[in-house]
This record gives sequence, structure tokens and C-alpha cells, in this order.
Amino acid sequence: MSNQVLGYLIMGTFGLLVILIIAYVIINKALNRGDRKYLRELRKGTQTSGMSSEIMYQKLYMMYLKIPGLKGYLAKLRRRLEIITIEDEYQTRRQSAAIITRMLLIVFPLTIGIILLTKSNVLLMLILLIFEVFMVDTFIDGMVGKLDTKLLKQQVEFFSEIRHAYHEFNMVEEAIYDVSQNDELEVSRQGEKIYEILISDDPEEELEKYYDVAPNSYLKEFAGISYLTREFGDRKTNEGASLYLKNLNNITQEMQIEILKRDKLDYVFQSLAVIAVLPMLFIELLKSWAVSNFSFTSSFYNGKLGFIIQIVIVVATFICYVLVRKVKDTNSNSNVKNSQNPWQQKLYKRKPIKKIVDAFIPKKGTKQYKKLTQLLKDAASKEKLEWIYVTKLTLVVVVFIVSIFIMSQLHKVTVNYIYTSPTTDYDLISMSSKQEDEAMEKTRLDNIFLDMFRGKTSTTQDDIARAMERSKEYKDATDEEIEKASERVYDKLQTINAEVVKWFEVLISLIFAVIGYVAPNALLLFQKILRQLEMEDEVMQYQTIIVMLMKIERVNVEMILEWIERYANIFKEPITKCVNNYEAGAWEALEELKNDISYQPLITIVESMQAAVEKIPIREAFDELDTEREYYQEKRKASNEKLISRKGMIGKAIGFAPMIILFVGYLIAPLVVIGLMSMMSSFSTMGTMV
Repeated sequence: MSNQVLGYLIMGTFGLLVILIIAYVIINKALNRGDRKYLRELRKGTQTSGMSSEIMYQKLYMMYLKIPGLKGYLAKLRRRLEIITIEDEYQTRRQSAAIITRMLLIVFPLTIGIILLTKSNVLLMLILLIFEVFMVDTFIDGMVGKLDTKLLKQQVEFFSEIRHAYHEFNMVEEAIYDVSQNDELEVSRQGEKIYEILISDDPEEELEKYYDVAPNSYLKEFAGISYLTREFGDRKTNEGASLYLKNLNNITQEMQIEILKRDKLDYVFQSLAVIAVLPMLFIELLKSWAVSNFSFTSSFYNGKLGFIIQIVIVVATFICYVLVRKVKDTNSNSNVKNSQNPWQQKLYKRKPIKKIVDAFIPKKGTKQYKKLTQLLKDAASKEKLEWIYVTKLTLVVVVFIVSIFIMSQLHKVTVNYIYTSPTTDYDLISMSSKQEDEAMEKTRLDNIFLDMFRGKTSTTQDDIARAMERSKEYKDATDEEIEKASERVYDKLQTINAEVVKWFEVLISLIFAVIGYVAPNALLLFQKILRQLEMEDEVMQYQTIIVMLMKIERVNVEMILEWIERYANIFKEPITKCVNNYEAGAWEALEELKNDISYQPLITIVESMQAAVEKIPIREAFDELDTEREYYQEKRKASNEKLISRKGMIGKAIGFAPMIILFVGYLIAPLVVIGLMSMMSSFSTMGTMV
């Protein structure tokens, strides 16, 4: 890339920053006139000064809302945050603006850094800038995930205060209301919502609505237990303690285990995503260092093979970054994704595209349809079958076009190397400045005749020799010198004329397109493997739910199944099927559930449910869960430790893969192999000269 083009890019970036600042000033004035009254209403009851971050974020939100590029990200972010900040527009706007602002503070310097580091490689620059757009999405997801964890930590303190308030009021709804009024934390808004549900005319219906939007399963459990206690009353356990408070303690213990799990995963994965991305930023730096210190590697780094390895590093980085995010994946606030209108759905709504996609989707009832739908269930994916096939077909088109483009770029790289590399009669490990000047002069002379005959495939060496004899560059040259130069130019010309996209390269591009077609299936399979690691943790959550429900009056097996279904993820499908078939025959539905699952701890729970249906009371059927509660808690902790260890091993293997490819495949191996080959060639040449 020329310095002029680089200057334009940097000027454009800074120009965009200046435009944003000017837009902020203009919109700030408009906000002071038109939106001041509205913001005052949003801030009613607060004592924040006009120069505070609270007011700044509200104004920034209004500014971002009017910028086309950011408006879409803002809308997506709002959908995620609205669940955490229930019916609090002021808080939703503040958090949205804060996250977008942090994102911009990272994106602008990163964009300038990418342009500066990859100014000599336009294709790599474009790939990195596109990858940066992808990273913005994951950054937003990570910020929302932190808010979700923050809410979880607030819940621990919130439930502790509920215990004290319940002792004072001895009424569930009053205890929740009293604690919710004490502060302005995110969890307090959830408490106010649950209070409104409990005192509503139809709390059961309102509770079902809340289950669909609750930020995490623990708030669902808390809302459900609070409703059942208010509806059927509290009772004393065998130890004389309140059953409601004991259940509250059970939920708190579950949250504490989850918080510890997330903290440990955050610690293990805190730098892996960065490590996975860093190699792309060092490609050009390593290339410049190697070529400047070991000139014999120029043919590799500036040639076709070096370019191929660059693409391999970029693709490996992209894949590893996605997989590292998938392996970590501790965000429980995933139900929002199902309510979004993704780009796949927007494309699928278009009739021509819908017809094409429907032609590829397997028909219902076929083996392939059952296999794919089962894979979606096993992976606990929220995506629809149509979305998967839109993604698959889009990848086919994009990967094929990009592959053809890269193939053509590979040929351009080879041609450009021939035109720009120093021309020597034998390999040199290093060249003096005088030798380099002489080699570049040879290259300049060769380029004159390459331009003259380029594209003419019928050109012979004699044609080139005759042209040299007539030229002013070789008017004083001997016949031997002309023959040697014409042979050299003819060899270069043959290479240049052969550098066109060939049929087998189109075939390779088609193979890559097929790989792109099956990539979504491979990702689902990877996700399925990760979900299998979490089976034990999910079943232990079921056990906690049963322990909380088993001693409540009027609770039956069907109610337990409904509660478990509400929090199920990995086993969602078979449990939902069992709930739907329960009224037709309880024993038969549970027996079918046993046949649909293969995980033994869950089968044991189902067998206890069968015993509770026909033979013994629920309390006796699950008595061991209550008596061995401490054992199951310790087992849960050990299970989480094992899960974190496994995820850490997988994450480290994936996260360090691009770095290994960079240093071994792009630095160490080329230096060793090319160095040895150059030395052998030089010694061989010197031997023949002697």
C-alpha cells in the first residue's frame, strides 16, 4: 500500500472521529433544548450533578441513537439489557451508552493500529478489519455477561436481607417489598417486579410471564418458591426451621457455587481470547524483522507460500477465537437470543431466498431431518433449522468467492515478487548494499522486457534475445550476456504467464465452500460435546429443585417435572415431551423419559418419580436427597472443579494454537529450512565455480 493511500486511511479515521465530536456538540445543544425535560423525568429523585457520568451517558445514548452504524448495535444491546434492568429506561440507557462508549474506545485505537501494522498488505488489513467487526459483537456479549454475573452477586446479598426481613414481617411479599426499597441496585428492580406479581389479581399467570424474561434461573426459583409459600403457607422442617428460609438458603448455596465457577472460569480464560487474537497483529512485524535480518527469507515471506501461511494464521485465529468463546460460555442470559430477529431470519423472509433455502432443508420425517434436529437439541442451540441452512448457504457463497479472490491474490503476489525482488545468478545468504543495487538494476532491466512480452504465450527465448539486441539497454552487451539475460527473462515470463486461476484452484475453492457448508454442523457438534461436560452440573440443579419442592404441601410429581422443565437446558426436549404426555399416563410418560435419556443420575431421579406416582409419598421417594444434601454439595463442587479443569485444558489448547502456528510455521520453520537450502545452494554454486 502506498504512503498516499495510508495517509488517506488515517486521515479518514481521524476525520470520522472529528465528525463524531462535532455531532456530539450539536446533539448536546439539541438535548439541552429538546430532551432536557424528558431526561429530568428519567432522573427524577436523583441528586446527580449536571457534569456527572450519569447525565453524560444519557446524552451519549441520544447521540448514538442517531448514528446509523451504532443504532443497530444499540438496539441489539437494549434487548439484552432490558431483561436485567426491568422497566427501568434510565438504567437501560445508561448501561447501553456505557458499553458502546467502551467499545468505541477500544475500536478506534485498534483500527488505527491495524492500519499501521498491515499497511503493506491490503488483503490482510481488510481481513483484520472485518474480524474486528466480529469482535465487537463478542465484546458486547462479554460486557452483558459481566452485568449478569454482577446481578448474581447482588442476589446473594439480597436474599440475605430477605431472610432478616422475613423474620420481622413473617410475610413473603412484605419482606420482598421492604428489601427492594432499600437501594437502587439491579436486583432491587427484580424484587419489585416479583412483589408486583405476588400481589397481582392473577399471580400464577404473571409468574409464567416472568419466567420467560427472568435474567437467570435462580430468580425464577426464588419467584416460584415465594409464590408457593404465599399461596400454601410456610411450614417448619424437622429441625424447627422455616421451610421457606431453608429453600432460600438452598438457592443461595447454588448461586455461590455458580459465582465461584464463573470467577474461576474468568480467571482461566481471562487472557486466552487475547492470546488467540494477538498472532494476527504480529504477522507483519515478524515478516519485516525476518526479511531485514535474514534476506534469504525474502522469497518465502514475499512469495506465495508466505501469503498462504498468513491466510492460515488468520483463519485459525478466527476459528480458535470462536471456539474459546464457546468453551467459556458462562452467560446464563441466553434466552434473549431466541427473541431476536437475526440476519438469517431477515434473509429467509425474502421469497426467492426462502425457496432456495427450503430446497436444501431436509423434509420432515427423513433421517437427515431427525439427525439435525436432534443435534440442535443436544447442543442446546436456540437457532431454528431455517437459520442454520441460511448460514450454511451463505457460507458456501462467501467462502467460494473469498477463496477465488485469495487464489487470484496468490498469483498477484507471485507476479509482484518477480517484478520487485533482487535478481541474482545464485542464492545469497546475505547481500551487501552494492550487490543489492546491482541485483535491483538487473530486475529493472528484466521488467522492461517482461512488460513487452507479458500475456504473449507464444513468445520464445529467441524473440526476447532479438528484442534485447535492438534495445538501448543491451546495445553494448556481448552475445553471451544477451543469451544469459534472455534465458532469465524467459523463465520469469513463463512463470508470470502461468499465474492465472486454474481449474484445480476453482475445484479447491469448491472444496472450501463445502467445508463452509458443514462448518455450522461441526460447531453444533462441538457445542454438544461441551454440553455433555455440563450434564452432571445440570442434574444436580434438578436435585436442588426437588429438595426445595418435596416438603411443600400439595406438590406432586407433575409440578416437579414442570419446574425441572423450566430450568432444563441439556435435557429440555425429553422432559418437555414427558410433561406433555403426563396427563395421558404418568407412569408411561416417565418410562418414555427414561428411554429417551442415557445419563444414569437422571434415570435414578426419574425412577424415584415413578415410585412417588404409585407407591410412596414424594418426601419419602426423594428422602436421600435431603439427608445427603452436604454430600451432594461437595460432589457438586468437585464436579465443577473437574469441569473447569477440562474446559481450561481445551481452552488453552485452542487459544495457543494460532501462536504456535505463527512462531513455528511462520518464523522458526522458514528460517531453518530456507537457511539450510540457501547454504546448500551457495556451497554447491561455489563448488562448481572452483
